Amino acid sequence: MELCMATLSRAHTAVAPFLSAPPLSSRVRDFRKLSVVCLCRINSESTESPKDTQMVVSITGATGFIGRRLVQKLLSDKHKVRVLTRSRTKAQFVFPVENFPEIIIAEEEEWRKCIEGSNAVVNLAGMPISTRWSPEIKKEIKQSRISVTSKVVGLINHTSAEVRPSVLVSATAIGYYGTSETQVFDETSPSGNDYLSEVCREWEMKAHNVDNGVRLVLIRIGIVLGKDGGALAKMIPLFVMFAGGPLGTGKQWFSWIHLDDLVNLICESLTNPSYRGVINGTAPNPVRMSEMCDQLGQVIGRPSWLPVPDFAIKAVLGEGFGRAKSATCKGEGVGFLI
Repeated sequence: MELCMATLSRAHTAVAPFLSAPPLSSRVRDFRKLSVVCLCRINSESTESPKDTQMVVSITGATGFIGRRLVQKLLSDKHKVRVLTRSRTKAQFVFPVENFPEIIIAEEEEWRKCIEGSNAVVNLAGMPISTRWSPEIKKEIKQSRISVTSKVVGLINHTSAEVRPSVLVSATAIGYYGTSETQVFDETSPSGNDYLSEVCREWEMKAHNVDNGVRLVLIRIGIVLGKDGGALAKMIPLFVMFAGGPLGTGKQWFSWIHLDDLVNLICESLTNPSYRGVINGTAPNPVRMSEMCDQLGQVIGRPSWLPVPDFAIKAVLGEGFGRAKSATCKGEGVGFLI
């Protein structure tokens, strides 16, 4: 049983697949069941038709944990991918030409040419928040998101209508809502008042500047889980070191999403014209951190008794870990098999 098929609170062995199960890309998920209202505007009268033919997709942040899997998914579905990067060397290392001959890798001065003629743009770029925060790092976390989003939006808006992408899918985060151990947040909830909320507000504002003729989808992403990286890769060594106890108090909410479900959500957002506005990229039911750690302990054979102290969490996972993950965001059944 995979974590993406059931919440941790309903699946005793839910974490196991991240250590042993094969990729889930072959599973069929029907995202047409999406019923998000509020800011995610489902427009049944849209004249835009879903694309069932080959797409050309330009992607920022393609070398990251989510981006790598998205590129693989798009290529497996016979679409064309253009990687928009600031480091050709890094992108070529992640996507070596002998394995990915069909990918176009473009540095910043070439982004305009790539965006022209693309059917869609996916914006995933941003410095990871899982690091120790200094004033300089906090500035870079915000600026890395705002600057790339502004650049992408500007290039789209200055592209002639004949070759302009029809959709922009731009990442944001559940940090938008702030933190609470009692509140439940959905797409209509107001923004919080902490640092990450500020980052997300400004991040989303830049995306909203895209031309009105371009369909905009903003995915507020939760904690992404997958066996090849992301939060789980950072949690397991820390978890083992401290005898498998909960991280911090254990009362924090853990609003998660499986990597493959998130990638499928992005792909559906590219092709389905009813996907518009804000969508919480989380599983339908969040769990407490203590429950997540208890399940993880059973899978890797560690007793869950010694809590990981806050100083260790900040040293390894960054100051933002405990803050961003406390939001109780409930997804609206976006194709999860539960």
